Amino acid sequence: MGIGTDAAAARRRTWAMLVALAAIPVLIAVVVKVSADPVQPGQGPPFLDRVTQNGLFVSITALVVTIPLFLPLTVGVVAGDAVAGEAGLGTLRYLLLAPVRRGRLLLIKFAGIAMFCVLATAVIVTAGSVIGALLFPVDPVPLLSGDTIGAWEALGRALLVGAFVSVSMLGLGAVVGLFISTLTVVPVGAMAATVVVAIVMQVLGALDQLAWLHPWLLNYYWMDFADLLRQPIAWGSFADSALLQAGYVAVFGALAYGRFATKDVLS
Repeated sequence: MGIGTDAAAARRRTWAMLVALAAIPVLIAVVVKVSADPVQPGQGPPFLDRVTQNGLFVSITALVVTIPLFLPLTVGVVAGDAVAGEAGLGTLRYLLLAPVRRGRLLLIKFAGIAMFCVLATAVIVTAGSVIGALLFPVDPVPLLSGDTIGAWEALGRALLVGAFVSVSMLGLGAVVGLFISTLTVVPVGAMAATVVVAIVMQVLGALDQLAWLHPWLLNYYWMDFADLLRQPIAWGSFADSALLQAGYVAVFGALAYGRFATKDVLS
C-alpha cells in the first residue's frame, strides 16, 4: 500500500470517527422522542430527563455519554497517529530533511491534535443542538440552579461546555498521546496505549482508596462542566481543569520533546 493510499485511509478514518460522534446525539434524541415512557429524573445518564423540557440538553447529554470512552478513543487515535503515523508511512525523515526544527514540528502536531479535540467536541454540540431543536422545544431553558434563560444564551452555555470538554481532552490527546507517539513507529500501538491510559485513569479515579491521587488524574474534572449550567456561572472547575491540563501539557510536552529531539529517525 502506497503512502498516498495510507494517508487517504487516515483521513477517511478521521471523518468516520467524526460522523460516529455526530450520530450519538442524534440517536439519543430519536430514542427519547419515540419512547412511549417519559424519562424520569435519575433515570439514564445525567441530563437525559431534561431533554424533553429543552432540546439543547441533547448535546449536554451526548457529551456525558461520550466523555468516558468515545471521545478519549477518537482523540487517542488521532494523537497516537501524530508522530508514529508519519514514521510508519516513512514520511517523518523527509519532514525533518526540510529546515524544520523538531520542536517546531512537535508544536505543529500538538496544534493539530488540539484542533481535533475542539472539532470533535464541536461536532457533538452542533449535532445535538440541531437535532434537539428539531425534535424538542428550545425556549426557555431551565438551568441547574432553577433559573431560566433564553435559547441564544443557552446555546452560548452549550458552547462553553464544549470548550470545557475540549480543554479537558488536551492532557490525554495532545500531550500524553503525542509523547507515546514519539516512542514507537507503530501507530496502532500508540493509539492503543493512549486509550489504555484513559481507561487506567478512570479505573484509578473510581477507587476510593486512592482519593489522595484523584486530584492529580487527568480525568478528574472531565464531568465537572455542570457548574457552567448555573446562574451565575461558577468558573472554578473550568479554571482548575485548565490548570491540571496545563500541567500535563508541560510535563509530557517536555518528555515528548526530550525523546523526539534525541531520537534517530530512520523511517
